[in-house]
Amino acid sequence: MLLDALLAAAHYLAIFMVITFLTIETVLVRREWMPTAAARLARYDLVYFLMAMLALATGLGRLFYGIKGAEFYLHNPVFHAKITVFVLIGLISIYPTRRFVAWRKAARADAAFIPPDHELTRVRRCLMWETHLIVLLPILAAFMSRGFGVA
Repeated sequence: MLLDALLAAAHYLAIFMVITFLTIETVLVRREWMPTAAARLARYDLVYFLMAMLALATGLGRLFYGIKGAEFYLHNPVFHAKITVFVLIGLISIYPTRRFVAWRKAARADAAFIPPDHELTRVRRCLMWETHLIVLLPILAAFMSRGFGVA
């Protein structure tokens, strides 16, 4: 029971940090925050990634070592929908990550660097998609924990 509680707490904290750093990125991807933000976004994105991996690791810990057990989750289509949304968010985040790394390099070479408007727009659009999709995760989790999807 203690392990389950610790895994749940760590899982929730990691999720809160994911949302925090996704918000930071979304706020900073604006022309008016450049060039300062261009140098920092890659760092924030790394923390975002690490927190997402911690959320995944603690989620897997809950799956295999939690009170409900793997049987509760693995046969539940809501669980699979939740994992699919998580993976989709990860795939969408690839483009912003690549841009943030490129922007950091460009900002190191040119202190006045400002990313092109089309890149800012596309990165912001990706971040907004991530933000909108991440809202589905607690909704799916709430349904799943209450037995929806279990036959």
